[in-house]
Amino acid sequence: MVFVHGTRLNAGQWSPQLAALRDDFAVAAVDLPGHGARSEQPWSLAAATEVIASAVDALDRGPALVVGHSLGGYAALEFARSHPDRLRGLVLAGAGASTRGAWATPYRWAAGLVPRLPADRLARWNDRMLRRMYPPEVVADTIRSGYAFHTLPDAWGEVIGRFDASAMRHVAAPVLILNGEKDTVFRSGEAEFARAHPEARIELIPGARHLANFDEPDAFSYVVRRFADRLPDAPAAVT
Repeated sequence: MVFVHGTRLNAGQWSPQLAALRDDFAVAAVDLPGHGARSEQPWSLAAATEVIASAVDALDRGPALVVGHSLGGYAALEFARSHPDRLRGLVLAGAGASTRGAWATPYRWAAGLVPRLPADRLARWNDRMLRRMYPPEVVADTIRSGYAFHTLPDAWGEVIGRFDASAMRHVAAPVLILNGEKDTVFRSGEAEFARAHPEARIELIPGARHLANFDEPDAFSYVVRRFADRLPDAPAAVT
């Protein structure tokens, strides 16, 4: 399994899932370009897909289940298109909304606002928010590795206008669309995304919001584990 974090975050986002799953699966979490340990690297979707591909190769277990959250989910969709031979299954978490047309408004608003605010103030606000909402063991690694506000305009600037349900046609593996029940924005297109793929299904984490793996880490890990256990040995072709 390879886990791909969301906007502004880092590989530490997945520490609860790595701890829950590492005894039974070969697992890795990546820092996308411009994030975490790769904070000095320029962002591009092409570079993001190569980071994911390198992580799959480093596990040396063949095609992987890739779990992507939010920005990481769209990067995982691009990875699925460009590296179908490395994908055994795909979990899209908080990435079930089109980034085209009117649906792109929240992304465009965030990409425009963040550069106007001091990064240190944003970091302090994020630290306080995460510490107030979640136990230390859930968020400590994320806070320690810092945030990538400087990368957000470039990242979402490339994602905006690029993805809708038609991207699912390029995924040659089973797909789980895994959303927090209360994540209304990123659930907006989940039905269309599911209909666009013959082996896609939707599952919700009850009571969870956009950061479903923080809100309900045990439930999130359980659903990912169950999906992994049910995957076929080789991905099915999608035409």
